[in-house]
Amino acid sequence: MFKNLLFGCFKIVCNRYTAISFVTAIAVSIYFISGGFEPKPNLKRLFLESKMVTDQPPVIFIHGVLGSKLRHKETGEEGWFSSPWNLLFDEFRHLTLDFDRETLDVISNDYEPYELAGDIIGKDFYGNIIKTLVDYGGYKHAEVGQKINPSQKNLYTFIYDWRQDNVISAHQLADMVDQIREDYDNPILKVDIVAHSMGGLIARYYMRYGRLDVTNDNDFPVNMYGGDRVHRVILLGTPNLGSLEMLNTFIDGLSLGLKKINPETLVTMPSLFQLLPHPLNNWIVTAAGKPLDRDLFDINTWRSFQWAIFDPKVRDRIASEYTSQQEADKYLGSLEKYFDKTLERARRFVWSLTVPLPRNHPALIVFGGDCHLTPARIIVEEVEGKSIVRMHPEQITQPIENVDYEALLLEPGDVTVTKASLLGRNVLDPSVPRHKYSFFPLDHAVLLCEEHNSLTGNINFQDNLLNALLIRD
Repeated sequence: MFKNLLFGCFKIVCNRYTAISFVTAIAVSIYFISGGFEPKPNLKRLFLESKMVTDQPPVIFIHGVLGSKLRHKETGEEGWFSSPWNLLFDEFRHLTLDFDRETLDVISNDYEPYELAGDIIGKDFYGNIIKTLVDYGGYKHAEVGQKINPSQKNLYTFIYDWRQDNVISAHQLADMVDQIREDYDNPILKVDIVAHSMGGLIARYYMRYGRLDVTNDNDFPVNMYGGDRVHRVILLGTPNLGSLEMLNTFIDGLSLGLKKINPETLVTMPSLFQLLPHPLNNWIVTAAGKPLDRDLFDINTWRSFQWAIFDPKVRDRIASEYTSQQEADKYLGSLEKYFDKTLERARRFVWSLTVPLPRNHPALIVFGGDCHLTPARIIVEEVEGKSIVRMHPEQITQPIENVDYEALLLEPGDVTVTKASLLGRNVLDPSVPRHKYSFFPLDHAVLLCEEHNSLTGNINFQDNLLNALLIRD
């Protein structure tokens, strides 16, 4: 519709106006077609005086999954987010994590994180949010382990390997905060945390457990190690009850340009399992909309549906990498054990973030999107005696009358994270009481019309972010 209206304006202008009038007419046409230009907050004016206020807690920014660049430890060659060419044509098989065949623990890999993902192919990921904090919030970049300037507000970025288990990342975050305390020579210093996407899960785990690994059994001894060191917590687009999009990605792979990162690479990354939908979610239903009793964290569910490493095509690709079927079968057997162990750790990880807390917890300020239809469930459709998984409404071949498949499969969100998951709720309707096993200490939420990867660049988010960080109680 927009293209047709604009083309009509071109025709009128070309027949009647000069070149100057042409430009004017186009601008006016665009203005009216778009409903007029909306005013935007003037961040420079709004926070002009706050630059002079220096006695603010230091801020730590935590990126999300895929959010840090990775480079080879020896050669320095970039292995992730290096160029448009890579994102268009690379399958990133070199990012596959290896694991010990006996212990099933990840073996130290050849790539390391070294800086935030910035701008590529015209898309900004984290440059805008850092620029906002520096240019309008008055924060100055600081490095851990270096002497700080007490007369300025300091900004740190927590750079981590987004492939590794989030428990490991939380441990590293604990080291960082403790070092910042030493740098400030202040043993009771508290920091502010701003975290995007999966980074919010790392922050929440850190506040509850610090360096403690609680994913080896079903006891979750909350010690509030990080909670005692944190002042404010701001989460942006965090999947607090997981994301069905992660399940879809494990099944189909992660599309990037003309290629994709295949499931056999993704399943070696423990952090991704910890983004799967929480067991409290009604994530799988029949074509009639009735819930199915399936455990997403049970390897037999994946095996029965032939997902990920149980997909025959995936297994064939893996086998093609070996000189004999015997070697391939041996690796696949080990990979299945690794998959099973990582699934179970993920189950405990997601539960560890929803069990009740014994005492006060820093209240969470949550930002996220609720204007875009976002995957919330998958459907199992029975076709000729076979159970077929459907991830999109248009895939339904035998629709049942009066069933709204779009509403059943999709919910408002930011394309990746549903509003319900953002708010730590297992249902969308806010009038339904929170599930008793979903403890989520929410202070307040700010909802935006923005997609997941564009949230950090939203001007209204930036405005509210600075207000939340700089406000005096």
